[in-house]
Amino acid sequence: MSTFAVGDEDFLLDGRPVRLLSGALHYFRVHEGHWKHRLGMLRAMGLNCVETYVPWNLHEPEPGRYADAGALGRFLDAVERAGMWAIVRPGPYICAEWENGGLPHWLTGPLGRRVRSLDPEFLAPVEAWFRRLLPQVVERQIDRGGPVVLVQVENEYGSYGSDLAYLEWVAELLRGCGVSVPLFTSDGPEDHMLTGGSVPGVLATANFGSGAREGFATLRRHRSSGPLMCMEFWCGWFDHWGREHAVRGAADAAAALREILECGASVNVYMAHGGTNFAGWAGANRDGELHDGPLRATVTSYDYDAPVDEAGRPTEKFRAFREVLAEWAEGPLPEVPEPPARLGAPVSGALDGWAPLDGVLEVLGGEETVTPVPPTFEELGVDRGLVRYRVAVPGPRQPYPLGVTGLRDRAVVYVDGLPAGVLDTSDGEDAVLPGPVAGPALVDLWVESLGRVNYGPRLAEPKGITGGVRHERQYLHGVRARGLRLDAFEPAAVGEVAFGEVPEDPCPGLYRGSVEVAGAGDAWLRLPGSTRGFVWVNGFCLGRYWAAGPQDALFVPGPVLREGANEVWVLELEGGGPSSVELAVLLSGGMSNRVERVGVPRSRGRSGAPVHRSATAWRRRT
Repeated sequence: MSTFAVGDEDFLLDGRPVRLLSGALHYFRVHEGHWKHRLGMLRAMGLNCVETYVPWNLHEPEPGRYADAGALGRFLDAVERAGMWAIVRPGPYICAEWENGGLPHWLTGPLGRRVRSLDPEFLAPVEAWFRRLLPQVVERQIDRGGPVVLVQVENEYGSYGSDLAYLEWVAELLRGCGVSVPLFTSDGPEDHMLTGGSVPGVLATANFGSGAREGFATLRRHRSSGPLMCMEFWCGWFDHWGREHAVRGAADAAAALREILECGASVNVYMAHGGTNFAGWAGANRDGELHDGPLRATVTSYDYDAPVDEAGRPTEKFRAFREVLAEWAEGPLPEVPEPPARLGAPVSGALDGWAPLDGVLEVLGGEETVTPVPPTFEELGVDRGLVRYRVAVPGPRQPYPLGVTGLRDRAVVYVDGLPAGVLDTSDGEDAVLPGPVAGPALVDLWVESLGRVNYGPRLAEPKGITGGVRHERQYLHGVRARGLRLDAFEPAAVGEVAFGEVPEDPCPGLYRGSVEVAGAGDAWLRLPGSTRGFVWVNGFCLGRYWAAGPQDALFVPGPVLREGANEVWVLELEGGGPSSVELAVLLSGGMSNRVERVGVPRSRGRSGAPVHRSATAWRRRT
């Protein structure tokens, strides 16, 4: 057994100074069949440690109902087999560009802004979750022969609140659950963030993308002793739908990494390997300097322009980082592991079945409610997916504008069964159809959540129609609502859907098809002619697709495919259905799943807006 401690200047392993060269790899964004390879890639780059968040909402989809809550333990066992240490960041809030910042919708729905505070109605479920989760961390701590050396208290709290008593409560809960390794907090290197997010007696670390000397100087003004560590060294960035793809140059990122190490600090490369937001778990951000503007939804890929790309391949940044890290390594670095199996040859398949959205909802949807005003997704128990709101326009009456107040996030509207337009909230949450509507009429609004906010003051806001449906100035009451959760799309349930022939004029609905594969392995999937929706392969949800870009292909993990026939479902929500399903081969040199590659946004705002500034701007999250 070993000991790991926080010294006056260094981390101490059995009393000896040690530097953590860590990389972020989220087990929930990587197919379990790829864990071994991705960890091998991190080791080959020169890292000795791996960091992961834990998404509460993934593992407790309903109060007291757990889904694969032991996945973290299996991942930590894989880390140990790889010969690495581990840093665990259990939240309860994680940000991570993940749906709702990892908080369950069934908790944020009723509590709203009362989350992440000392409110008893928030603390009780947090404690129940931690007592379920943390035993698998505790038994894998380094002082018990495992790989875990650090555990985080909350996450970047100084960017959100100032409830020190809440942070101290989380720290005490971690200790009470048996965490004996050092605790830490991480915040931006700004005075208000460090004062709001640090806990007396707990190691404080900083998050930034460049300007290490300046960042650490700020940290030292708040903490005169303790090892320096950049807990999130942002070496790339994430993408939003409809925006440009973010890229950070390898040389620039490698120089920033070198500066951190020259300061004598430890580092956690965020992300070392980003992976994928499978199954619609991508989060969203609010635009603007204070993160309270229009919604910007995060794409399915979490490639992050990381040194190990979404498909697990080494990039130019990987080679540049490996060169830097080799100077601080104890001995020669391991060889780069062989890649997992890749698709043997490109293939395409036809879609030969179709069901209308109403028919899908009838089989897979939740119970319909009838209420005076529209219920939110949270009130209907919908985390990821969509809701059909149905409301009648009384008549007779002349045509008037029909709109929605408080729309989150996008609605495809039908009037008397005919398409009437799409309400988009990219510029605000009040939207009006392009043409007026006369009464009487029956209006269906298929509203989709594009991802709950994961960062900033708009965290925990509800989804759906949060205001009302209005005809001219008049609210329309008597709303019938029915949810369609992504989790409802299971093979047995989809088998009950009545599929017919694909219509000559493709339209929204659930499409079914098959792709014959010889030589199964990692691949890209494309859907020519599609607009927006979700796709499953052999019952595995790859995530959202959207013609808005910049992402134009979805990553298919090889373990999902099988030799021979592979069933594909495509839930098209907005336009015509795809003309076919295409699986493309991963090239060794890298085939981008983006429409184009452009300059990286230099500002560290969570909005990710492409504001090009000096490299030092990478050090701020504000």
